[in-house]
Amino acid sequence: MSLDSVSSQQKAPAHAPTATVQVIGTRWAVAAGHALASEAAARVLAAGGNAIDAGVAAGFVLGVVHCDMVSVAGVAPILVHVARTGETFQVSGVGPYPRAASAAYFREKHGGQIPPGLPRTVVPAAPDAWLTALERWGTMSFGDVAAAATERAERGFPVSTFSAYQMAANADKYRRWPTSSALYLKDGRAYRTGEVLVQRELGETLRRMARAEARAGGSREAGIRAARDEFYRGETAKRIAEFHRAERGPLAYDDLAGFSVEVGPALTTTFGQYEIAACGFWCQGPVLLQMLNLLDGVELAGLGHNSAAYLHRIVETVKLAFSDRDAYYADPNFVKVPAEGLLSKAYAEARRALVRDRAWPDMPPPGDLSRLTATRHREAALPLAGGSEPVPTGGTTDALDTSYVAVVDEAGNGFSATPSDPNVDSPVVPGVGCVVSPRGSQGWLAPAHPSVVAPGKRPRLTPAPAMAFAGGKLFMPFGTPGGDVQQQAMLQVFLNLTVFGMELQRAVEAPRVASRSFPDSFWPHAIAPGKVEVERRIPAETRAALGALGHGVAEWPEWEWRAGAVCAVRVAPDGTRWAGADPRRGSHAIAR
Repeated sequence: MSLDSVSSQQKAPAHAPTATVQVIGTRWAVAAGHALASEAAARVLAAGGNAIDAGVAAGFVLGVVHCDMVSVAGVAPILVHVARTGETFQVSGVGPYPRAASAAYFREKHGGQIPPGLPRTVVPAAPDAWLTALERWGTMSFGDVAAAATERAERGFPVSTFSAYQMAANADKYRRWPTSSALYLKDGRAYRTGEVLVQRELGETLRRMARAEARAGGSREAGIRAARDEFYRGETAKRIAEFHRAERGPLAYDDLAGFSVEVGPALTTTFGQYEIAACGFWCQGPVLLQMLNLLDGVELAGLGHNSAAYLHRIVETVKLAFSDRDAYYADPNFVKVPAEGLLSKAYAEARRALVRDRAWPDMPPPGDLSRLTATRHREAALPLAGGSEPVPTGGTTDALDTSYVAVVDEAGNGFSATPSDPNVDSPVVPGVGCVVSPRGSQGWLAPAHPSVVAPGKRPRLTPAPAMAFAGGKLFMPFGTPGGDVQQQAMLQVFLNLTVFGMELQRAVEAPRVASRSFPDSFWPHAIAPGKVEVERRIPAETRAALGALGHGVAEWPEWEWRAGAVCAVRVAPDGTRWAGADPRRGSHAIAR
C-alpha cells in the first residue's frame, strides 16, 4: 500500500494546512520541512556557524523529528554554494545496491518484485553526505551540529500535525515488523498530534559517533572523519550488518565499509538572466534544467498565470523532460549518460517543437541524443520504459517521501538538501534506532532499462535540491519533497517568482498541477497516461479547459500535500533574505 493510495488516506483525517506569513531577515534565513529543524539551524547560525553547519544540523534533526519522511540512515543529496570562491558543489547523497543485490536476485528470491523491507536496502548515504559537507565547508564539530538531533531523539519531541496524519495513514505498515511497531506505535496505535515520541537507540547512535569524534583528537576534520567511520566501520556498521545477516537481508559490512559519497561541481543551465544549479544524473535533478531549457525564451507571462494555456505548456514540457529522464538517466558510473546533449540549448529547441495545441495522450518519445533531434524512433524507446516487463497502468505505486532544508548565511553561503527515506518502508534496525535506506525501490528489473538494478550501482534518485543565481550571486536555494512531483513543483514556484514577480511566500503557496504521464520512479513504476492532478484552488473553468485540450484532469483538494512542500530562501538585491515555507506539510522558516 502506498502513501498515495486512497485506502491509506481514508485512515486519517484530511491534513488541512494554514497559510504562512512572509519571513524576511537581514543577516541569514532558513526554511525547512519541520519547525524543529529550522530551529536547530537558527541556533547554529546565531552561535556563529555558517550555512553548511546549520544545514547539516537541520538535516540530522529532520531524521529524528520527521522520521515519517526522513531517516538519519537514509539519502541526502546536497548542493553547497561557497560565496568566497563563487563555486557550487554537489554531494551525491545516495548509496549503491549491496554486492548481493542484482536484478537476478530480485527475480529469483523475490518473485520478480522489489518488495518492502530489507531486500530493497541500499548503502545509507546520508551520514557520509552530511559529514562530508561539514568537513569540507563547515566550521563546527559533528558533536556541536548533532546536539539538537541527539537531544530530540533521547528526550523526545511532540509529533507534528502532519506527521501524526502520515503515521495514522500508515499504521499498518509499522505492524509488519516488530522493531518498527515497538518504536512508532503507542499502545498499538499511531502517535497523535502532540504526543511525545522518544527514540533512545537513535540518540545513542548519534552519541557513539560524537564519542568517536571526541576520542580522535587532532583537527576538526579528523574528528568528523572519526564520527563518520564509527557509522560505516564501527559498532553501528556491525549492528546493521548483523541484522541483515540474521534476517537474510542483502547488506553486508563490507558494503558499508567501502562506501563514500562523490563530490563535484553542480550541473547548470540558464533561464533568462538566471543560472540554475542541480545535482547530477544519478538523481532527477537535471529534469529541472531540461524543463527550463525547454521554456527559455517562451513568452510565458503573456499566457497568464495558471491559465489553461500556461498550464498546458507546463505539463507538456514536463512530459518531454520526463521522457528523457526515463530513457537516459542512471548512475553515470554504470551508464554512459549523454549529459552534454540533454542539457544543450540546441537540443531543447528541437524538443520544444513537440509541444502541440493538444496534449500528448501519453508520454512522448525521448529525443535522439546522437543527432540532437526531437525524437528517437518510438519502437526503440519503448523497451527503456519497461523492457521485457509491462509497466503497470493506473493504480498506486509503493512511494517513499522526503523533506527539505535551505539555508543562506550572512556571508552569502548557500545550502540546499533534500533528505529522505521514511520509516514505513523497512524495519527499524535494533541497536541503531532507525530504518536503513530502502531506496532500492527506485530500481528497475527490466534488463534494457538504464536504471536496472546491479551490484554497486545507485538507483536513480528522486530527491534533488536546486539553487538559482542572478548576476553571478546566489539568488535562491530551493527544493521540496514529493517524489516525481518534486521538480514539477520547483519549476512552478521558480516561474511564479521570476516570470510573474510574486513575493516568495505567495509563489510557494500558489496552487499547482502535476503530471503522471510517465513511469513512476518507485516500484512497480506505474504510469497514468495523460493524467494531470490539479489543486482545486485552480478554477473549475480552467480545469475544464485543460480537459478540452486532451488532459485527463484529476482533482486534488485545495491544499494537497502530494503537490510538494517547497521551501526556499531568496536573496533580494538589497541583501535581505526572504524565506518561503510551504504550509502543505507544515514547513517552517526563520530569519534574522
